[in-house]
Amino acid sequence: MTRGTLTLILAGGQGERLHPLTKDRSKPAVPFGSSYRIIDFTLSNCINSGLRQIYVLTQYKSFSLDQHLQRGWTIFSYEAGEFLYRIPPQHRVGQKWYEGTADAVYQNIYLLERRKPEWVLILSGDHVYRMDYERLLGFHADHGGCLSLGACVVPKAGADQFGVLAVDAKGKVVDFVEKPADPPTIPGDPDHCLVNMGVYLFDTADLVRELCSDVRRSESHHDFGKDIIPSLVAEGQVYAHQFRDADGKPAYWRDIGTIDSYYEATMDLVSRK
Repeated sequence: MTRGTLTLILAGGQGERLHPLTKDRSKPAVPFGSSYRIIDFTLSNCINSGLRQIYVLTQYKSFSLDQHLQRGWTIFSYEAGEFLYRIPPQHRVGQKWYEGTADAVYQNIYLLERRKPEWVLILSGDHVYRMDYERLLGFHADHGGCLSLGACVVPKAGADQFGVLAVDAKGKVVDFVEKPADPPTIPGDPDHCLVNMGVYLFDTADLVRELCSDVRRSESHHDFGKDIIPSLVAEGQVYAHQFRDADGKPAYWRDIGTIDSYYEATMDLVSRK
């Protein structure tokens, strides 16, 4: 399935809550662990999963990120069909910036028409984790929904910053609430919640259909978490692939959204050395 999968990395985050680290750069370009950048975790996951057709959708203060990608990611064989291309807003759909995560993909829907992939993997460029996306591809093939998303167990304290899921025994998402004030917990575990990781695998035809439908909704935020996922959950078309380590325990994942989360992830890295 990796050969039929096109990867889009959302890397245009303004990162206001990470200021002053984002004073001159976008969130994915924030340094992490000396010479690395936060986006390197997502890119490493792609390479190690055999995914080598990648578009990085940039927007705010992108020069630092562009420079890093150009200098640090030269391992692709373009002659063999591999690539890593940076795509700023092209104004192909109106004269506007990306207005949400779903809008960023919609504005670049021509890339899907050109490449004609069977599946599209949509990732965030500002998360710290190590994941084999091939497992998600296999999960998606086995379950047959429109969307398979990565899900991770996190403490209830802080889960209000994420989309919180409820799933049935087969992994189907039966409820989804974006950033609830009082996050619903995992049945039998009042201290933890199952949350959306921002890792989305779509059949291309289903993704295009949903994006085209969403853009016509005047009340939409044009966002995957706020609009696309709830709509598909209501149709019973979403499955959650739970992110676990080799022992079956919740695997390490951090959304670097604040100075505190950046510091905690940095200390985690130091403690693991």
